[in-house]
Amino acid sequence: MNRTIDTRARMPRSVKISIGVLIVIAACMAFPNLFAPGALNQDIAQGTLPALSPGHLLGTDALGRDVLKLLIAGARSAMVGPICIAVGSILIGILLGTIAGWYGGVADWIISRYADITLSMPTLLLAIVAAGIIGGGYWVSVLVMVILYSPFDIRLVRSAVVAQKGKPYIESALVMRISTGRILSRHIFPNISMVVFVNFFLNIAYGLVSMSSLSYLGLGVSPGDADWGRQLSDGRGVLFDNPAAALSAGIAIVVTAVCVNIVGNWMTERSSLES
Repeated sequence: MNRTIDTRARMPRSVKISIGVLIVIAACMAFPNLFAPGALNQDIAQGTLPALSPGHLLGTDALGRDVLKLLIAGARSAMVGPICIAVGSILIGILLGTIAGWYGGVADWIISRYADITLSMPTLLLAIVAAGIIGGGYWVSVLVMVILYSPFDIRLVRSAVVAQKGKPYIESALVMRISTGRILSRHIFPNISMVVFVNFFLNIAYGLVSMSSLSYLGLGVSPGDADWGRQLSDGRGVLFDNPAAALSAGIAIVVTAVCVNIVGNWMTERSSLES
């Protein structure tokens, strides 16, 4: 039996590759100037160069900027926002979802109606409208996405809390008059943590795609900044001169989102086997 569990918990090759990719991306986020010095330096006179040009592995864009350096420098902007979205959304989901699931009544009705109404709207379209009205900007877009992502987390946590609330061990704790705070922290939260953990990784992947989409449309980072979504948008103009200018950013977005999901799923499966 132990051998079966050890075999299942063994790290697959896909997970090892995904972790390696995420470590590289994390290093690029932490030290962009070390790996890509002068990423935003322009050389308009040089113009667009194709991939594998001397000194430019992925060529240059319309402003003469090195595509590879721009890709490395854009990792910070591309990933910080999604991580903040995932953290903010999960925190709101835990707070409001716990209130709705544990206390019920009017609080549950109000919170649930808010979540239902928000979930019925197209998230990305609503984010575009909200960011456009407020004035755009990177952190404004992050805040908008946190608000729009949180209803799903609220419903998820609420359902998990309601499922745990009706179990005998919780009823026993209530009979023993154990405080609500202790019941939530010692019994409810440990048993719903896996659900929250899985959704946290999903939110990072979805947040990456959403923030890149907003940047692609000009509602995320400022023009000229290093960001994968902005780089994808800027690369359209030189698609035939240097396809790598756009394709590299698109591939980075897809690969990163896939790696986050693979690692998250594996960690969830391993935690389930250990428990």
